[in-house]
Amino acid sequence: YLSGFGSEFSSEDPRKPGALPEGQNSPQRCPYGLYAEQLSGTAFTAPRHENKRSWLYRCKSRWLPFDIPSSPVDFVGGLHTVCGAGDPRSRHGIAIHVFLCNESMKNSAFYNSDGDFLIVPQQGFLKITTEFGMMQVAPNEIAVVQQGMRFTVSVDGPTRTHRSERSGQPKRLPDAGFKIINKYQGTLFVAEQGHSPFDVVAWHGNYVPYKYDLGKFMVINAVLYDHCAKEGGFLPGGASLHSMMTPHGPDD
Repeated sequence: YLSGFGSEFSSEDPRKPGALPEGQNSPQRCPYGLYAEQLSGTAFTAPRHENKRSWLYRCKSRWLPFDIPSSPVDFVGGLHTVCGAGDPRSRHGIAIHVFLCNESMKNSAFYNSDGDFLIVPQQGFLKITTEFGMMQVAPNEIAVVQQGMRFTVSVDGPTRTHRSERSGQPKRLPDAGFKIINKYQGTLFVAEQGHSPFDVVAWHGNYVPYKYDLGKFMVINAVLYDHCAKEGGFLPGGASLHSMMTPHGPDD
């Protein structure tokens, strides 16, 4: 059981100490040969304070990678749809594809009327020629080709690439700035800035936030402190508390 609503949690099998990576989410080699997987409850376009995700480290991968074909296949012919949601006809949806190719597109171009492409190479380099110019995209880089833009893809060998397709509003990065909320005369005002407000390196003074442990506070008529214990309690006629000018009764 982990307490704390809306907090960050972590858990680890006690039989595999150190299975949870420290200081990183998706290392190149996870401990014990585990597979890193991110479970996302929100779109990557959601504001960061609304981002819901968890990293899971599994013994086995969700599925095996697609094999690169031995026969000639280009960018369009090697498309495999893995999953999706919504419907491009309603202009609201998403699809995840994997494509594998080993030859360049020849005398042909492609464009997507359903949405934008987010292209993430895993293996091999892509040379994407668009109406706006050329992009060379390598692993650890991403490229976005938006709706209606014609392009062709050239490769220099076997290539495996992941591709996200989103219908509707164009892709955008989440807001990386800070939102400063001020309560003034009973009304909330919002200002945005592009850096963290917690950038103080040193300070001195006496106007500071503070905390206090209420467990150390003795309320009126309490016997938490400064009151000797009686092993057998007080006998009849005795009293643990007495008002001013009222004598204490016998203790034995």
